[in-house]
Amino acid sequence: MEISALQFKLIENLLPIQRGNVTLSNLEVLNAILYVAEHGCKWRGLPVKFGNWHSIYTRANRWARNGVLDRVFLALQQNKLIQLEVDHMSLDSTIVKVHPDGTSAPKKNGVQAIGQSRGGWTTKIHLVAADARTAVVFSLSPGQAGDAPEGRKLLKTLENKGFSDTHVIMDKAYEGDETRQLVLDLGMIPVVPPKANRVSPWEYDVEMYKKRNEVERLFRRLKRFRRIFSRFDKLDSVFRFFIHFALIVDHLISVNRPWLFSPTL
Repeated sequence: MEISALQFKLIENLLPIQRGNVTLSNLEVLNAILYVAEHGCKWRGLPVKFGNWHSIYTRANRWARNGVLDRVFLALQQNKLIQLEVDHMSLDSTIVKVHPDGTSAPKKNGVQAIGQSRGGWTTKIHLVAADARTAVVFSLSPGQAGDAPEGRKLLKTLENKGFSDTHVIMDKAYEGDETRQLVLDLGMIPVVPPKANRVSPWEYDVEMYKKRNEVERLFRRLKRFRRIFSRFDKLDSVFRFFIHFALIVDHLISVNRPWLFSPTL
């Protein structure tokens, strides 16, 4: 998989301008990052064809610290290159195992959403999906964190973002009164089945609930990237960088989106 020059033009102006005596273009660096993300290799394991691995690592690390891809992803949403005109969204989380290389960083270096449970060291990705390819927003938490509390934090970030009357599809982990009430307070419609032991169960849109698989399919797409399937990065800023990178690349490289290659863009 490779990002072409035509695809790169969609985000070229959103990346920092190269200054000074730079031998590697931003496109070359992105394709090198793509190789690392896909194969999960160490930076120094990059094939020679990509150029000096340390130069690529330095630029990627600088972009991660400065939140460059966070802003690129937001800009793509605002420019409607990532479509967010939806009538439903799905909320869920997934567990990611943390590789030993991703542990033991001093806390002063930055936030590290890594926790220990029966499964060992893990991180949770909490995500709101618009469909099977499109993330609206995501967050990280230690692996032992509960789904519902973290899900509520994520939903609160959608307040006043134009999602009124949108159905929010959730599984039974989010069926608590507090979570459902929050969805209603945000002007959205909860679609979540009640647990079997509910004294006063409620009705929900069964047909709409069938679309909950979309968020699961999006997680599957993300975990095709080895650097997301397993967490090798000590700091959240770097792990978030790879998640944003995967979401952006998945939209740039897509046979199902021919409009991405329109010369009018």
